[in-house]
Amino acid sequence: MDVDYSAEALAFRDEVCAFLRDNLPGDLRRKVIEHRHLKREDYMRWQDILAARGWLAGHWPKEFGGQGWNHVQAHIFDDETSVAGAPRVVPFGINMVAPVIMAFGTPRQKEVYLTGIRTNKHWWCQGYSEPGAGSDLASLKTRAELSGDGTHYVINGQKTWTTMAHWADMMFCLVRTASDGRKQEGISFLLIDMKTPGITVRPFLTLDEDHSLNDVFFDNVRVPVENRVGEEGKGWTYAKFLLGFERTVVAGLGGSKRELATLKRIAATEMRNGRPLAEDPRFAAKLALAEIELMALDMTVMRVLSSRSKSPGPEASILKIKGTVLQQTLTELMMEAAGPYALPFVPEAQDSLADGVGPAHAAQLAATYFNWRKVSIFGGSNEIQKNIIAKAVLGL
Repeated sequence: MDVDYSAEALAFRDEVCAFLRDNLPGDLRRKVIEHRHLKREDYMRWQDILAARGWLAGHWPKEFGGQGWNHVQAHIFDDETSVAGAPRVVPFGINMVAPVIMAFGTPRQKEVYLTGIRTNKHWWCQGYSEPGAGSDLASLKTRAELSGDGTHYVINGQKTWTTMAHWADMMFCLVRTASDGRKQEGISFLLIDMKTPGITVRPFLTLDEDHSLNDVFFDNVRVPVENRVGEEGKGWTYAKFLLGFERTVVAGLGGSKRELATLKRIAATEMRNGRPLAEDPRFAAKLALAEIELMALDMTVMRVLSSRSKSPGPEASILKIKGTVLQQTLTELMMEAAGPYALPFVPEAQDSLADGVGPAHAAQLAATYFNWRKVSIFGGSNEIQKNIIAKAVLGL
């Protein structure tokens, strides 16, 4: 495999970097770099800028309104925007449900929902996990029954850990439409308007006092049958298709590059025994190991994205495991580098550009450390990913 960028790819990278220099708002960049809480309007402002350029869905095929970027261009765009400190593109619509609609949706669904995603008009959330069905997703119990006239599903049940549901216009949701046979059977994939009567969103706060997660309750919620993607009872197939894209996103390569650069800056300024922490042999060894792991992940992502496969296979599980472990490692090293200044937690500093205690880079580190414990669970826990690899790759 040729790992050097072509002249065309290098020119595209220069174009992306120039766009970021001219269009990325400084206050948003500072929020991201300093791990501040981002509000809905922060994400929307950046995504509106991308949509106006036609780059919010740049990696989509041209037939669906994208730029038709190849895998390398999409990789470059993700890398450069993350390293520059741009807010991440919220993945639920653009990277997760959109490929499912492209592959399995009706012409109407493609016209309505892909247009809404591409133009940043529809904010999506994911209705997968339930109180008794997380990594064992096929055990879900949220029920959808056909109405008497056969035009609607009537939904009752609960979803949990639903990220950004309080901001969402739409949800893509797995529901049980039959109970016969294996538990993976009888699951259907629905697109649900979050303003539908009977939907209740109840927030819960994480350790960093952030409200990003929610419980979502369905009480006789009526969803048109035309909002079902694909065949009834085939939702598990579509869910697995989607999870491959989610696990690739969760790997967070570009974000880890940004965090490594931040960690290096902290290590260069934090003093230990009269010299920068970066010169301490023990810490320098940990830093070097993290960078080596990041380089290996970068190469692996390039190999996966260069595959001819239209959707990620079991290799996505490898990226998910390695990427999330690396993210957690970087937050641990930041805590170690900041020392006692990482301990105080000043909630007011989370939602503004106010400083906490000690140097500015330390204000959010404890909250970020605790928040990033969750990434090894996203998209199916890392233990489940190892089972997938053992079965699909090793044949065990």
